[in-house]
Amino acid sequence: MSISLCMIVKDEEATLGECLESVRDLVDEMIVLDTGSSDRTIEIAQAAGAKVSTYEWQNDFAAARNEALKQVESEWVLVLDADEVLVPEVIPGLKAAMQDEHCLVVNLVRQELGAKQVPYSLVSRLFRNHPDLAFARAYHESIDDSVLSLVERESHWKVLELAEIAIRHSGYGAEAIAQRRKAERARSIMESYLTTHPDDPYICNKLGALYLDAGEPEKGRELLHRGLQVDPVEPAVRYELHYHLACTYSQSAEYDLAEKHFQTAVEQPISPYLKLGAYNNWGNMRMEQNNPVAAVILFQKAVETDLGFALGFFNLATALKAAGKLEGAIACYQRAIELEPTYAEAHQGLGVAWLKGGRVFESLESFRKAIALYQQQGSPEGDRLQQVLRDMNLG
Repeated sequence: MSISLCMIVKDEEATLGECLESVRDLVDEMIVLDTGSSDRTIEIAQAAGAKVSTYEWQNDFAAARNEALKQVESEWVLVLDADEVLVPEVIPGLKAAMQDEHCLVVNLVRQELGAKQVPYSLVSRLFRNHPDLAFARAYHESIDDSVLSLVERESHWKVLELAEIAIRHSGYGAEAIAQRRKAERARSIMESYLTTHPDDPYICNKLGALYLDAGEPEKGRELLHRGLQVDPVEPAVRYELHYHLACTYSQSAEYDLAEKHFQTAVEQPISPYLKLGAYNNWGNMRMEQNNPVAAVILFQKAVETDLGFALGFFNLATALKAAGKLEGAIACYQRAIELEPTYAEAHQGLGVAWLKGGRVFESLESFRKAIALYQQQGSPEGDRLQQVLRDMNLG
């Protein structure tokens, strides 16, 4: 069973080598389509043994992906971006799925490193090299539309989903300026696409969420509600539509509407990993409503799903502390710090919990660590915390 890595790249010298190395034990060939690099990207790809070609950028990610697909010779295709790596432990599961003669696509769970609010997503990145499968949409491109069309015509095909984390994505750690430029480009491309596909639920979801992030809630809500009017909507997309609506209604203190959408979001038949954002933000809403007991239940669901979710343990600790359960709060703060040692807010929260419990020495140790981390990170919170301790005669 042969498999090809298929990529499009531009100026990816910082991460491309690690990406290619992560698939070396799985793929039979590596196809890299460069769309205009001015750094060492092409050189790195060639040194790794990839087949490299160039393509004039057309402001259309789907077009570039499809151009790269034309060069694939294997039976299966694995698509990665340069800021992603394949988790090695998942390789046996991938190979087993590809042995199923009726399997058309394997959906993979991707961990979004640095994206604290929505730490996981589901992506259709492993699929048969079938002539009827192609990418669509100029931005947030995917093969999903062509998969649905093919499955409707030929019902023997199956779409499988691997439960474990398969891809780690580091792109959310990029600098803020780069992220703003990316958002501007995304907005332009998706708005153009929406003029000819006004009822595409996927684009309604992604563009609607982008409008919310840009501080345009009415435009965002209109698109999200429009996406929900389409029937059927794929469960992962339906989840995101409800999730984004829940978050925006929570931010505007329209709690009844937010509750409705959070509840519908978590009822969707999707991977538990994908629901972490909903449970986390639903818990935050409960805290805003001064209901820490209810928040504890929601945060517990999040950390039970992902024992490595540092933000989840921090939020659970904060809720437990507010509910008067200091012992549990201390344990959860410590778990958050164990997962993320430079988590200044967790050290500060632990200091508060120790102090409430009468453990002044431990409290001061935690506060000192928090202050040092804040100062290293250039945050004014360190100076503010130091002044608070002085005012309490503890500094």
